Amino acid sequence: MRTRTKNWLRRAALALIAAVALVAAGVGSGVAPVNASSGHWAITAWFLHTAMRRSVSTHALAVELPPSDADWLVLKGAGHFETGCRPCHGAPDLRAPVIPGAMTPHPPVLSAELLGEWSDAQLFYIVKHGVKFTAMPAWPSQQRDDEVMALVAFLRALPTLDAQAYRRLVHGGTGSARAAGGIAKLVATETSELAVSCARCHGERGEGRENAAFPRLAGQKQAYQEAALEAYASGARHSGIMQPIAAALSREQMRTLSAYYAAQPSVRGASSVDPARTRGERTAREGIPARGVPACAECHGPSDVPRSEAYPALAGQYADYLALQLRLFKARQRGGSPYLHLMHEVASRLEGAQLSELALYYEGLAPAAR
Repeated sequence: MRTRTKNWLRRAALALIAAVALVAAGVGSGVAPVNASSGHWAITAWFLHTAMRRSVSTHALAVELPPSDADWLVLKGAGHFETGCRPCHGAPDLRAPVIPGAMTPHPPVLSAELLGEWSDAQLFYIVKHGVKFTAMPAWPSQQRDDEVMALVAFLRALPTLDAQAYRRLVHGGTGSARAAGGIAKLVATETSELAVSCARCHGERGEGRENAAFPRLAGQKQAYQEAALEAYASGARHSGIMQPIAAALSREQMRTLSAYYAAQPSVRGASSVDPARTRGERTAREGIPARGVPACAECHGPSDVPRSEAYPALAGQYADYLALQLRLFKARQRGGSPYLHLMHEVASRLEGAQLSELALYYEGLAPAAR
């Protein structure tokens, strides 16, 4: 019995060695085709697809989804989908892009049926980590789960959109066919598409899109905006949405766009009279000495004392956007300029409610008080 077992194992080992040698010979000789035009063998396609589905299902079990109840998440996801996903997957106004259709495997149309096969956790895992042996990339910034969740929220809404609704969501008031007003005149012709991207997310004059999906840029300090774009481009400030856009800009284009937005009239955000905003004002003006939190006004206003151009103006900014930035600072997931360590120290000493109260105060603060 033992002899028969040894013989069987010996034959199995020899067969495996022969198979490996045959594969190695095929690869080494160059006979094995790698051209996309030939497609996959049926067995290869089955193996890769099955392995992908099983892997995603298993790894998604450990996914902890970020909050997904913000009403602006879909808009934020739409902004990235247009530039990062639409060229391969199409959209309600472009169902089948030609070039991606020649890939092997070709990117699928994101239909209700296909998206319905995946849970939110599984979609999140795919968007964040990508898929090997396909053209599906990982999210450029692995620290920003909030951005990944925004795209998942948009994917859930995508099957309900027709072409008109999609264009309205993605482009807002800028329109998809025309240049973005004054911005387009400030940049080189070959980068006008980048200017349109700025306008459709941040507004033609940087006035925003009426919610916290994208920050207001109008009236923001030029030096701060330039530094932010440089940090996005280098990856020092984390964002899978902004890094690809910023990385495509030259230093001169960064300077031009920053100067344009800095010259636009500032916008005042929503204001309210409530205890939360009053507490936020007290923190902004006085700090929280017992927790070692300095007064925010010392760097960000309101104050009559001149402040560094490297520090952003906060008055009029969306409260939800400001609160998100503070949470990212607190979790060490935002990145930023060389002054980053200052905000790490401050945000780490603030509690959740205090973050929201500060954000509410600055949203309703008149820009003239900067």
